[in-house]
Amino acid sequence: MAETAHRASVPELGAPAPSPASGAKRRSAGRAGPAFLAAALLAGCADNGGNPAPAAGQEPTLGESLVARGQEHELDTVRVPPPGDFIEHEAAGFAKVLCSAVFLTGLDFEDAWTQIGGFTSRHQYRDRLPERVLDRENGQVHITTDTGVTRTAVLHGDQGCVALPQGEDAPFYETVPVTSTLDEDAIWPMGDRLPDEPFPDDVDAEKLVAAVDTAFDPDAMTLAFVVLHRGRLIAERYREGIDKDTPLESWSMNKSLSATLMGVLIEQGEYTLDQLAPVDSWHEGPDDVRGTIRIQDILRMSSGLRCVNAGDPEYDEAAMGYPDHLYLYTGTVNSHLWATDRPPQWPPNTIGRYRNCDPILTNHLVRLAVEGRGENYHQFPQKHLFDRIGVRRFVAEADPYGNFLLNGYGFGSGRTWARLGQLYLDDGVSPTGERVLPEGFVEFVSTPAPAWVADGRPIYGGFFWINQPPRGGQRRYPSLPESAFSMQGAGGQSTIIVPSHEMVVVRLGLYEGSFGGHAGVSLESALALLVEAVPENSEVD
Repeated sequence: MAETAHRASVPELGAPAPSPASGAKRRSAGRAGPAFLAAALLAGCADNGGNPAPAAGQEPTLGESLVARGQEHELDTVRVPPPGDFIEHEAAGFAKVLCSAVFLTGLDFEDAWTQIGGFTSRHQYRDRLPERVLDRENGQVHITTDTGVTRTAVLHGDQGCVALPQGEDAPFYETVPVTSTLDEDAIWPMGDRLPDEPFPDDVDAEKLVAAVDTAFDPDAMTLAFVVLHRGRLIAERYREGIDKDTPLESWSMNKSLSATLMGVLIEQGEYTLDQLAPVDSWHEGPDDVRGTIRIQDILRMSSGLRCVNAGDPEYDEAAMGYPDHLYLYTGTVNSHLWATDRPPQWPPNTIGRYRNCDPILTNHLVRLAVEGRGENYHQFPQKHLFDRIGVRRFVAEADPYGNFLLNGYGFGSGRTWARLGQLYLDDGVSPTGERVLPEGFVEFVSTPAPAWVADGRPIYGGFFWINQPPRGGQRRYPSLPESAFSMQGAGGQSTIIVPSHEMVVVRLGLYEGSFGGHAGVSLESALALLVEAVPENSEVD
């Protein structure tokens, strides 16, 4: 039986390397650029508020510098915006996030209208999505726009939920069973049975409890909080209705997972960081600058592809329309082909921009390698990564063609993300002593990317965020040292690796808790207590 409901009133939110030879010519650095808009989606992009250019002798803001530097290096190529009506894309995104919220996480359908998924279904447009239908029997969610168009998402077995193209009633691929070989009753971390041993005497238990309490400030709407120290689980708490096994929306933390899958393949000898990306269409002509893109450029969000994000300092919604960054989630197209077809905007390893084409390209390369050696793509993460670090279940969602959308559509529990963080704290070696990631890979992902450094933002590495300040700004986590690095997702999702304290911290929560900065404030306050509670390792820089 379908459950039909009409919209609740939702308050509107605020505005959201050397240059290779190429046939693509540089645009004039002096041409008029698009208006610079504020970008809450990307740290370090300052808003010029529509103010005129700085007076002579006045240092430009970071945002102004980013725009100017982008114009200086821009190639003479043309962007074709994503097709279709944006409100229909919003409906597709809303259907998908509600489908996952209900059928994966187990949230209440109507509560989820406001609580989750404010990225691919932006809250300021939800009042244009008046009819919302949950069909539990068939595992579907239907969202109808105020123009009468209905978009549908469906639960598709172990691949989670997927938004369907209009007119289709199922994805274009069969479900693939994903099972684990792990024993739940094994001792942590390869299982969930915690060892019977005394609490560490060098950890301040009182401050640890205070940190967990702080993380669960009611306004932050935290769902899961997990702390590991030297690989041991020393603290965890879950909101009522959530437990250690509940798969939760993680958003762009999945980009770090994409880097990890690439790292597994590099360790297995399938790729190297410095090799040219084996995308056939990029190598059809000698003048295609995309043929010079290396795998490391993609992992560093420095491929240079023209793949617009609303978080770009150059973004102008009126001029540029619906962002490619969102369309890769909501377009219900073959996302891998869409990403590979984007023209170059800059030479690779020149400009750093946070754009979904790069993690999608990484997922594409993973699929090429895995299927190229005759293995099942959808079972690869569980078999070659998760079973090796103690994770029994992770839901990697895909587009209608079966391509992973691990730029943001992946669902794992608090313990899942803690185990993945511990893999990085242990330099890519599993709990059983097996090398999962190649030597030097953890250093690679946790070192600021050259193009981002050149932009004045040493805040991004290899699909991981670095706890260093952008020019004129402060560290993401002021209480943590610059050596900390993290996986970050929209809505306040975080997995933080703190080598100086041999600590991993995971915070997952409802998207709504990030409004007004509540999730971020409570997490930073909790971290400040944790670094007092957990001893510092003097041997770690």
